[in-house]
Amino acid sequence: MPEFNRGVALGAGAFLLWGFAALYWPFLSAAQPAEILAHRMVWSLLAMCVFLMLARRGWKWLPGVVRSPRRLLPVAAAAVLISLNWWGFIYSVSTEQTLQASLAYFINPLMAVCLGVVLFSERLRAAQWTAVVLGLLAVVVMAVGYGVTPWLALLMASSFAAYGAVKKYVDLDGMQSLTVETLVMFLPALGYVLYLEFSGAGTVVSVSPAHTALLVGSGFVTALPLLMFGVAARRLPLSVIGMLQYIAPTIMFFIGWLVQGEEMPPARWAGFALVWLALCVFAFDQVRGARARSAQRRRAENPAVEPCD
Repeated sequence: MPEFNRGVALGAGAFLLWGFAALYWPFLSAAQPAEILAHRMVWSLLAMCVFLMLARRGWKWLPGVVRSPRRLLPVAAAAVLISLNWWGFIYSVSTEQTLQASLAYFINPLMAVCLGVVLFSERLRAAQWTAVVLGLLAVVVMAVGYGVTPWLALLMASSFAAYGAVKKYVDLDGMQSLTVETLVMFLPALGYVLYLEFSGAGTVVSVSPAHTALLVGSGFVTALPLLMFGVAARRLPLSVIGMLQYIAPTIMFFIGWLVQGEEMPPARWAGFALVWLALCVFAFDQVRGARARSAQRRRAENPAVEPCD
């Protein structure tokens, strides 16, 4: 499979998992969002250790990263940014504000596209610009539908767009980068978990075995899509990553509307329709571009034979 297609498949898979993750965190409602976030950080490191063992990657590469500030700082920045994003997402879905999480990830692709143009000089075709404008209009319509500035959505959108951009500066593969990210946040998170347990405010052993299992499982629910995203981010331009991200908020939209019963005024319906129109324009452009690239490859592999005199 070509690198571009593999990146699209991994990116789409990551956002599918993120979309359905909105159903996971409400099961942990006995814990506060900050405690859930700490457990995500702690158990994500365990998940990455398991993935490394399954992949037989080993740890010989790690000391070189830890001893090099130039290599470690971008990963540490990515860890902080994704932690902010995690907290916002947990808080929104745990308090039945999943539609605000959906709005966040509708905004985020636009931020990712803008960062791609500004930081990496990526160029968009006319159809891609059309999709971006439609997406921007959809976000404005949905924001008006809330009646207030959706600060939670803006926090999630900006932190994740910045996370995707910072990953471009990380000279590690997806598995190594995510392992270091979880390692950076492990000690602060573990310290907070222990503090909660010794103070009697923690829930890891005081609720139920199912609750404990879900807290442990949060590491794998967290690490797998992030691992897929990290690999995809290194294979795809930010403009493509930005458009793929519409998958997750679409799923969150249906969860918020159909499962959690959040209100759907006309403005939100209008915004959702505009988003789907933007997706159709982008998908058409992607299919047309793929066909053009395929035709170019066929011509390069089978050049026309010039007639002999």
